[in-house]
Parts: sequence; structure tokens; C-alpha cells
Amino acid sequence: MTDTLIKETVDRLLEKINSISAPGPGYTRPSYSTLETDSHRVIAEEAEALGLEVTRDAAMNLYARLPGWDRKAPALYVGSHLDTVPMGGAYDGTAGVVGAMALATAFVKSGKTPPTDLVVTVIRAEESVWFPVSYIGSRSALGRLTAAEMQAKRTDTGRTLADHMREQGGDPDAVISNSGLVPARFLELHIEQGPVLDDAGEAFGIVDGVRGGLRYRDARIEGVWAHSGGAPRVSRSDAVFALADLIVAMDKAWGTVLEEGHDLAVTFGRVDAATAEHAFAKVPGRVDFCIDIRSDDTAIMERVDRIFRDEIARIEKARGVRVVTGVQSRSQPTRLSPDLGQTITAAAVALGLKPRTMLSGGGHDAAAFAQAGWDSVMVFLRNWNGSHNPDEAMNPADLIQAVKVLHHAWSKS
Repeated sequence: MTDTLIKETVDRLLEKINSISAPGPGYTRPSYSTLETDSHRVIAEEAEALGLEVTRDAAMNLYARLPGWDRKAPALYVGSHLDTVPMGGAYDGTAGVVGAMALATAFVKSGKTPPTDLVVTVIRAEESVWFPVSYIGSRSALGRLTAAEMQAKRTDTGRTLADHMREQGGDPDAVISNSGLVPARFLELHIEQGPVLDDAGEAFGIVDGVRGGLRYRDARIEGVWAHSGGAPRVSRSDAVFALADLIVAMDKAWGTVLEEGHDLAVTFGRVDAATAEHAFAKVPGRVDFCIDIRSDDTAIMERVDRIFRDEIARIEKARGVRVVTGVQSRSQPTRLSPDLGQTITAAAVALGLKPRTMLSGGGHDAAAFAQAGWDSVMVFLRNWNGSHNPDEAMNPADLIQAVKVLHHAWSKS
């Protein structure tokens, strides 16, 4: 019976939520947009039909509470987010919210009561591609968002976070002044954003840590525009060749750090030399780019940042260009709860499964909760075709299996 209930909930909610999107390819629900709000409404209606108590905070995060046996004990918050990157996939964030609702449904329909309150949690604005601020919704819930961050502008509209939040029914002033949720426990289901589980043929794994990130989102190289046939090599200030030098140098540094046994990922996620000013017969005088440096070790991120700046100084001198890095943003590496991880692992073993423990390369709301002193953990679901793209993939059976494990872990006879 429980298996059928979980499957029906997963299938129904995936279909409903993924019908809400801007035109494709893929799925687009910007942070603090009507589309994101509409997807939250789907969960609110489903939760109310189950008899859960639905509330929203000043940032419009949604909570649907199922009472447990011990109302005084720290609640278990379970969920993720429903906003997406532009032209993203069907499962990033969505799988976690759907899984949380399936878990609540399994408890309600089976007649079992969880040991503590179970709170389905749907968080706003997790994807920082829209605003240059990490973990907006979860940090709002935790009383950790700043007034300065409220003035961050959304990339597609140019309007502030405060404006968009207010437009969707939130209260930016209340977000800044609130002291945050009382520390409890947080569990986030999420697709893996890499190939480890799929390569191993494993349905899910337990995440014990989240990489931090150091980013320059709006960097550029300024050279000198010139005629492609008339300007000799020695006198050129070619912005594109300068960026190529920088990319090669950072790739070499990445390889060196990995050979030393440290964790690191380096990505030049945007390279823009496609403006109207660029042309076939011109030496490029400007190129815009971003760089994302990630590691589970803050010292490694700092070391690679120093290499980045040293290479910039060298390239500026060699190529006759100027590099403007812009404002740096970052998130800290975070360890997740070993106790919650062990609880889930023990339930899986009892059901004949042996999930691995693994690191998350991407940032997630679970990290924000852990940084605020919560017991926080993640469960990764097998995914192929990568993430943050229209071809993102997941077998719903894997999500169903993970929800069954969680139901077993938190069932009280």
C-alpha cells in the first residue's frame, strides 16, 4: 500500500509542477516569479488536502506541518526548492519537494504518526543565477539575509530582490528583522549533479558534505580593438587570447591541485564575445566571463584565488590588457550531520540496501541550514545527462525507493 501511495504522489506532482514553466527548451521558473509562486501553490493545495497545516514566512517559503508523537521535540523539515536555472531540467529541486510530499502522504495514508513533527519545506530562490546571492530563501528563513543583499538585482529584469519578493507577497523588511526558525533538523532530497551514482548503478547516496564556492560572476578583459589584418602580433592587446591564456593557466592549476590529493573544480561558465562590436575582421578589444572555483576546503579556494590573481597580473603584462574581476561572492564548505546520515543508512541497510556516503559538488539549501547550527543532511538521487540543462534525467523509481527508506527511518510503531 505504501509503495503505491508514494508512486502515485510522485507521478502526479512531477507532472503538475513541470507543467508550470516559461516556454522551453527545458524548464524555467525564475526565483521570485509568478511561475515559482504557482508551483508553490500546487504543493500548498496538495498539503491542505492531506490535512497538513500550511504556512508561509515573510520570504514566502512554504511549510506544511504534519504533527508527530512528540510535539516538543525538534521537528524534521524535509524539502527543497522549485525555482530553476534558465532552461533547466525537470528534477533539480523539484524531486526533493515531491519526495517530501510523498513522505508526508505515506505517513498520513498509512495511519502512522512520525516521532516528531514532519514539515514539508518548499524554499524560495535557491538558484543564484537570478540574483547574485546564495541561498536566498533558506537564509531568509534562518534570519541571515542582509539589507544589502535585498538590493541585489535580478539578472533578467534589473529589479531588486526586495521588489520581486514584495511583488510575490513577501515582506522584505520583516525578513531582515526576523530572528529565524528555531534550530531543528533538515533533510533535503536532490538529484546528484554528477555521474557518480549512475556510473556505479546505485539509486541513491547519503551526502556528508557540500563544497563551497568562490566566484567572480561579472569579470571582463579590456584590450584594444584593432584591424585583424593590419595589427601585428607584437602590438596587439587581444582580449580573447588573454582569456585563453587565463583559462589554460587555471586548468593547469586545477590539475596540480588534484594531483596533490585535494578537492577542486574550476569552471569558466560564461564567455561572452558575441556582442555587436565583435566582428570577423577585428581584433577583440573586450571579452566578458565568469569563473567558479569550488572545493570542500576553504584554504584550497583561497590558494586557487591567489593563483588566479597572479596569473591575471602576468597576463596583463604579457598581453597589454586590463582584467576587471568585479565583485567576489562565495559560499563556505559545509559538513553535514553524521547522525542523520547514519539514521538513513541504518534504515537502508534494514531494507537490504547499502548507500554510499559522498560529497556534493553543488551548493544546496541543506548547507545553509547546517551553517545555522541545524542537524542537516542530504540524500542524492541517481541522475544522468548532467544537471542545469533540459536533458536532466531521473528514474522516479529511485525517488520512490529513497522515500521508502525515509519512511522506514522515521516510522514509530
